[in-house]
Amino acid sequence: MTYVRLRLVIVAVALAIWLAPGSVAAQTTAPGQAEVQALKVELDKTRVEFEAVRQQYDQRLSALEQKLAQLTGAPQQTNAAPSPPVPPAEPSPPPDPVPTGGGSSAFAKIFNPDIAVVGNMLGAAGHNPVEDSPALQLSEAEASFQAIVDPYAKADFFIAVGPDGAELEEGFITFNTLPGRFLLKAGKLRANFGKVNTQHTHALAWTDRPLVTRNLVGGEEGLADGGLSLSRLVLNPWFFLEATGEVFGGRSDLFEGNQRSQLTYVARLRGYRDLTEGSNLDIGTSFAYGHTATGPDTTAQLVGVDATFRYRPLRRAIYSRFQARTELVWSRQDLEDFERSRAFGMYGSAEYQFARRWVGGARYDRSGRALNGDLIDNGGAFTLTFWPSEFSQIRGEYRLTRYADDVTANEFLFQFLFAIGAHGAHVF
Repeated sequence: MTYVRLRLVIVAVALAIWLAPGSVAAQTTAPGQAEVQALKVELDKTRVEFEAVRQQYDQRLSALEQKLAQLTGAPQQTNAAPSPPVPPAEPSPPPDPVPTGGGSSAFAKIFNPDIAVVGNMLGAAGHNPVEDSPALQLSEAEASFQAIVDPYAKADFFIAVGPDGAELEEGFITFNTLPGRFLLKAGKLRANFGKVNTQHTHALAWTDRPLVTRNLVGGEEGLADGGLSLSRLVLNPWFFLEATGEVFGGRSDLFEGNQRSQLTYVARLRGYRDLTEGSNLDIGTSFAYGHTATGPDTTAQLVGVDATFRYRPLRRAIYSRFQARTELVWSRQDLEDFERSRAFGMYGSAEYQFARRWVGGARYDRSGRALNGDLIDNGGAFTLTFWPSEFSQIRGEYRLTRYADDVTANEFLFQFLFAIGAHGAHVF
């Protein structure tokens, strides 16, 4: 009996020793499976977050590709839906350098200026023995070249080609970052005298220039010469004031000095104010002085006053607008034998846009002559302008002029304006 019990005890101890490692292993296995499960959950979460980030980058990359395609003119590639995950690809080769010439890319003109050409086709019918212009002619083709030179200056060149040949109408550089808010122009300029003198022919509201400009301010070419122009703008809550001083070499159609020291001087003071959100008033006064070719030491002086009222309601800006403008010029010019000629001239004009593409206008002219202020010319004109687009105009003008020589001119003038290229804005 004792022997049997001893054997049972030995068997029990052996079973306990044999079963102990298995239970320990079971206890250590359970925690390992929990850790693996936690790692799987964390991996799945990381995969979801990575997929969301990848989709965001795909969307941003697609948007950048579309913008690049718009800039370079390449066909756009859009994805209707996010693409499925793909294995990592081999690194792509570096992109080609940005082209700087040729092709239709927007970068092809990095080193080229904005170029435009404006054609001015004129026709005339009727009777005018004083100014007998051709029935049809391409009066002028103006080529413009405009570009930013550097962060401190920009350049503008305007070359006019007409029946008499080609000439530089304007060519100047503008320094717009000078201390004290000064602005400097250097080159050949249209003098800042009044309003009409600063405008190129194709920018006028009529087919011709007013009588006062033709008789007293140098005609078609006007006051244009090589020189310097310095101006400063003063801003305040009520209006802005612009003061300009200019000096020229004295070789324009009106002023023509015989010596190097006989320069031409021009000064202008301009004030501008908004009356309402859709209307404004612009008033200026100008002065010009220089030597003339009448005699060895003869001079001429011009004093001008101009006013412009503009009305353009914001809600109907493309359908309706009104503008009224006037200029008055007093001229005093030396003649031979120490005599002087005094003359006065003016014009008044109004324009009204009554439809999206149609503008009607009227102008009244009166002017004495520079060398004889007692000879006074009078005239009037009615215009009708049609805009097929922003790049072309068709204009008709009926003009009646009564010259001081007892000559009456009755004419119908018409004009075709057409432009190509990026032509910069003109003086406001």
